[in-house]
Amino acid sequence: MASRDLVTGKIFSLQTIVGILGNFSVLYFYLFLHYTRCKLRSTDCNLKNLTVANLLVIFSKGVPKMMAGFGLKDFINDFGCKFFFYVHRVGRDVSIGTTCLLSVFQAIAISPLNSRWAELKVKAHKYIATSNIFCWILNMMLNIILPLYVTDKRNNTNFTQKTDYGYCYVMEDGTVTMKIYAALILCRDGFSLVLIVSASSFTVFILHRHKQQVRYIHRNNLSPRSSPESTATQSILVLLCTFVSLWTLSSIFLICLTVLNNLSLWLRNTSALINACFPTVSPYILINYDSRVPRVCFA
Repeated sequence: MASRDLVTGKIFSLQTIVGILGNFSVLYFYLFLHYTRCKLRSTDCNLKNLTVANLLVIFSKGVPKMMAGFGLKDFINDFGCKFFFYVHRVGRDVSIGTTCLLSVFQAIAISPLNSRWAELKVKAHKYIATSNIFCWILNMMLNIILPLYVTDKRNNTNFTQKTDYGYCYVMEDGTVTMKIYAALILCRDGFSLVLIVSASSFTVFILHRHKQQVRYIHRNNLSPRSSPESTATQSILVLLCTFVSLWTLSSIFLICLTVLNNLSLWLRNTSALINACFPTVSPYILINYDSRVPRVCFA
């Protein structure tokens, strides 16, 4: 086994272990709050959904990449290839959709009561669970054709174009179906990104205006400590900024993988590594900003 493959396996192993530990910790945290009947925030449902999607991405991409890096090239059969690619795509898309929902619901939650969103603010929490379920169903249906274009490396059929992911092949026949599928994915991702940036900008504007309005409180030597709502909003803003940055970098690599031919395995591995960065990093952002975590850990 080449030393380069060994290094790749170690890197994906480290990322997978760190991501699994972080997301399982956050999942335990929310399950603890649920079973102890603690008061939950309106965004906790979205964050639980995001954690599950993150785990799917890490398991379906990190584990196969890790095993392929350690020299196990043909350890997945045809069904396994189709399953792993489908689960990864659904998990990734649900992660994007949930992040979009999270930013929109957070913007609605902190909007002033006298704004045009006042009526929607009262009813928004009733649609959070329904929106998450719809997000799962939509992305499962949208990616249903993906397994048709994935096969294992033991398949001896000659394909006109195929991409080697180290443990599976992805066929690229350039049919109208694949073009429509790629267009739908691109439009969905672009629309989600616009919503995330717009909702986040609105949230920053509201927070800044609120800070200007209550500045006199700090001049009276009252406690400058942020409220739980403000801290939760800050954590979500950090989460969204991290997501947008990594999503942009991932999209650049995706364009390179789509446009260029005869790409090296290093470039594909780097793209996979960046794709899994947000699922790996996001739970630690949530743990760092949520003041309820120490009490749960102590309990």
